[in-house]
Amino acid sequence: MTTVTIYQNKNGIYKGFELSGHAGYAKSGADIVCAAISMLTTNTINSIETFTDDFFSYEENEETGYMKLMLDENASDKSQLLISSMVLGLSQLEKSYRKYVRLKNKEV
Repeated sequence: MTTVTIYQNKNGIYKGFELSGHAGYAKSGADIVCAAISMLTTNTINSIETFTDDFFSYEENEETGYMKLMLDENASDKSQLLISSMVLGLSQLEKSYRKYVRLKNKEV
């Protein structure tokens, strides 16, 4: 199962997200759940980098299925919208594949 933790402050402002684990829906290369998670999260990171001037830290370990992005304190509304869009997609994925992906929120 892939667990996606969404980090927000007490005002609901997105601060970042973290993924851990492999979905386990199918074998590597055929796992549509893993592919969907990867596409949503990677596109969000690439979009923040391309369409904003925001700074962020990023870690990844493909072997273990770990990924983490944390926004700088002064993140723009654009980054908020991009992460919100990612969360929407992941929420829909969780509804359809509850055994393979879990979305949770954490206040930071």
